[in-house]
Amino acid sequence: MSSRDVVAANREFYDALWSDARLQDPRRFNTWPLVSGFLAAAPDRLEIGPGLRPRLPIAGTHFLDISPPAIEQLNARGGIARLGEITSLPFGDEAFDLVAAFDVVEHVDDERQVFREFSRVLKDNGVIVFSVPLHARLWTEFDDRVGHARRYEPAELQAILSDHGFAIEQTAKFGMKPANPRLVNYGMDWLQRHRSWAMRWYNLVFNPIGMLLQKPLRWSPGLIDTAELDGLLLVCRRDRR
Repeated sequence: MSSRDVVAANREFYDALWSDARLQDPRRFNTWPLVSGFLAAAPDRLEIGPGLRPRLPIAGTHFLDISPPAIEQLNARGGIARLGEITSLPFGDEAFDLVAAFDVVEHVDDERQVFREFSRVLKDNGVIVFSVPLHARLWTEFDDRVGHARRYEPAELQAILSDHGFAIEQTAKFGMKPANPRLVNYGMDWLQRHRSWAMRWYNLVFNPIGMLLQKPLRWSPGLIDTAELDGLLLVCRRDRR
């Protein structure tokens, strides 16, 4: 699948998902204790591909997304949101203290361009927080359904980060794939065929339950043992030296 095809497939899926969904408060996510600790030193912030589940505070944060329904709701709540793609960030060099990208990098065909852009827009000593799915051997229909381009091998990910001037400060297990793939496939079929009903169930039942079942993130310095993990959340710092 070409880069354009990947973007088109992701846009189609997420436009449908966000058209009838509700914008979530970032403070409800288990990432908030981490994020809130960076805010005092990060007045200039960017989150890429948040959809309607942003992890950075909405007011005053720059957002970039491919989905107009998400852009509209983020701007209505005080965000500075615009359409765009992660491989060509419409911002100047060294513009941000903090960049976040949850469940986004794995959707892009040209991964090295993504990390070049991260490096370019971050200030010296700036921080990036992002998540990725791990291990090609764990690929399932779920990855196809949600528009993944890849799963990462830990050594490969470390090499890419090092090549672009990033040092891993801390990592945590991060759930990427639901435990019941059949239920996910059934839900996605309903989203495509009966969007109104599917989104009603998502908003009233599945999303509230999912939020309640979140577990606190357990952070470790450096890279944790990833052998049995499905997904990883990383905090990396940019050092241009």
